Amino acid sequence: MKQQQVSSSINSGDWSWYFWPLVPLYPYSKRRTVRTEAIEDSVWTFDQIQGILYTAVPIRMTAVKLSKGGLLVYAPIAPTKECIRLVRELEAIHGDVKYIILPTASGLEHKVFVGPFARQFPWAQVFVTPSQWSYPINLPLSWLGFPRNRTHILPEDSNLAPFADDFEYAILDINLGRGSFVEVALFHKNTRTLLLTDTVLAVPEEPPPIVQLDPYPLLFHARDTALNVITDSEENRRKGWQRICLFALYFAPTALEPVSLKQAFRDALKAPDRSRKAYFGLFPFRWKEDWKTSFSRLRGGGRPFVAPILQTFILDHAPRKTLDWADKVASWNFQQIIPCHFHAPIQTNPHQFRQAFSFLENEAFGGEAHSSNQLLPPEDFAFIIELEQKLDKRGITRSPLQKL
Repeated sequence: MKQQQVSSSINSGDWSWYFWPLVPLYPYSKRRTVRTEAIEDSVWTFDQIQGILYTAVPIRMTAVKLSKGGLLVYAPIAPTKECIRLVRELEAIHGDVKYIILPTASGLEHKVFVGPFARQFPWAQVFVTPSQWSYPINLPLSWLGFPRNRTHILPEDSNLAPFADDFEYAILDINLGRGSFVEVALFHKNTRTLLLTDTVLAVPEEPPPIVQLDPYPLLFHARDTALNVITDSEENRRKGWQRICLFALYFAPTALEPVSLKQAFRDALKAPDRSRKAYFGLFPFRWKEDWKTSFSRLRGGGRPFVAPILQTFILDHAPRKTLDWADKVASWNFQQIIPCHFHAPIQTNPHQFRQAFSFLENEAFGGEAHSSNQLLPPEDFAFIIELEQKLDKRGITRSPLQKL
């Protein structure tokens, strides 16, 4: 059962996020929130959007009702007045927020919200993953705004957590050199729901409700050139969303053809006035005719998969450790996954979850890596692979040759 709700307030001040300069991502200082009842009377998702270059995708927080009363919150989002009001409505029925979980160590887009969110719920205990780090200086969590006396490291053994009656979890911790990639898979036993941050996702064919509250990013990416004037229609919103997905997950898919900066300026001068709202009318790329094929292969009918950037940048640094973690998670009898991005909930099963990591199996046993289930086109990985090689040479990341 899915019931979507935004705050009844029409005061745009309730959407304000004043700390946006810390992580300056679109939509900057104004963030709407959509609450969805993902599982009746048990699990709720809270979606906002963020991105760059109008590549706006959902970022998601999940609240789960505890069996003894109260709520657990996984991966807080920006605590705007609208967001907090929607949480308070649940508290009035189900009890206070008791636990706040930061399920990542490297994701600034998640970490930056935890301190401000925790201050809104002074009785909640905050649990963070091991291997927390910050860049360029590794600072204590209290210096990053986390409440000093109620912030704890998640125990390695989930049976030792105070919410063990309701949840099991497994921690994936990969040392990348300058810092660690960490992911906490949290399994809610009662609803058979798996909460994830980044490792597995699914891409919907239609733009999610949160993205449609302000369709400008969708219409921006529906353009084929800077000279296009795009009308607001379901078809163009869908077109823009599907291209956003290709941008967000591949950065530079083969279906994208760059335009020279000189040509981009020429087109911008000729662009209609309303096409100049963003980036002075610059639109420095064009889409090839086969871009829909790339999206179809990426989506794969809505199957769960590992994002290309994680396949190439992160998980191939520790294939055996990742597969061991995936095996443990797949031992739980879940029937849906709620990740922090793109579509949720994903109706799936442990076998399909485990299959998403099959691209690591050859590499873990001495062979070559290959794309997930052989469904993602290798040519779309070219830009990401080249970027990884440059970061390795500069010592920013550690070469995947140093496997764990």
